[in-house]
Amino acid sequence: MPLLEVRNLNSFYGKAHVLRDVSISVNEGEAVAVLGPNGAGKTTLLNSIFGFVRVEGEIIFEGKDITTLKPHERAKLGIAMSPEGRRLFPEMSVEDNLLIAGSPEKLDFLYSLFPNLREKRKEKAKNLSGGEQQMVAIARALMLEPKLLLLDEPSMGLAPIVVESIAERIEKIKELRISIVLVEQNIQMAFDVADRFYILASGQIVREGSIEEMEEIEQEYFG
Repeated sequence: MPLLEVRNLNSFYGKAHVLRDVSISVNEGEAVAVLGPNGAGKTTLLNSIFGFVRVEGEIIFEGKDITTLKPHERAKLGIAMSPEGRRLFPEMSVEDNLLIAGSPEKLDFLYSLFPNLREKRKEKAKNLSGGEQQMVAIARALMLEPKLLLLDEPSMGLAPIVVESIAERIEKIKELRISIVLVEQNIQMAFDVADRFYILASGQIVREGSIEEMEEIEQEYFG
């Protein structure tokens, strides 16, 4: 049984019908990439899974229908999200940004995963580089000890060498058997960390397959 099943999902912002009959699944310990152009509905899919968007259809997590649960209720079940744009508290320190989401006992583990954050733990978030801010956003989500981690455009605005570093951290998260839904426009990052992919276009799933198949159709959708 998959850890997460999204079945015939329709998502709405007001009267705008953004996602249409979207179905995806994620297995335990698996990383699934959701790819597609701007405006395809990728972020809406993550927001729907986390409970921020009005939906019709079914969202099943660990065999339980969570479609009507509030975001904080989904978080308690083991779903965490690192949002697009990071959304840190800029005037607060790195450590205080992390402690908002969890207890101090978890810090040593996270600093072992993101060692540069230990060095910057007393610095204000606004003074960090883009890559460091992204690591704080991911670490904050991990403070919730999730079974499923939703990552929205973690490579956005970052230099290629920094993207490589973020990808390496995501690989380490996979080794912890945490399942991942990765929304990305950076195809190389998807190649580096994902096991399978879905392509969203105009609010619908148009292709899916193994990451090996992604290379064959990259030119068709992203060339």
